[in-house]
Amino acid sequence: MMTGNDIVVVCAAILRHGRLLCVRKQGTRLFMLPGGKPEPAEDDMAALRREVSEELGCGLRGGSARLLGRYAAPAANEAGCTVRASIYRAELSGEPHPRAEIAEARWIDIHDGRCGDLLAPLLRDRFIPALRRMTADGQAG
Repeated sequence: MMTGNDIVVVCAAILRHGRLLCVRKQGTRLFMLPGGKPEPAEDDMAALRREVSEELGCGLRGGSARLLGRYAAPAANEAGCTVRASIYRAELSGEPHPRAEIAEARWIDIHDGRCGDLLAPLLRDRFIPALRRMTADGQAG
């Protein structure tokens, strides 16, 4: 159920050799997936392409994006809010470099339990555990 405290976002799960590309916004401590809020009347794919371009300075490989799932967790940087994310597995065209509000991009080993303190709740508690299961089952592509 949606509430006025919900933050709706679309995110890219970019995987390479068991590592997930995560970003940290300026003035924050925790890493999250690249992506953000869709503009009014913008569909998920348009928002995902725009956000990846703005944040990482590269594009999405045509036809590579597919929905992995929808996840919800307490927002990392907005107290009392819930982030609701549609997460798409995608491949980049070009090499990612932090841009705009992104202070740092980092490849996180999805099997390394020591990185939990660096991750936003959505990643740490919801998405990475699901991604580990998908990867084990061969579903994450």
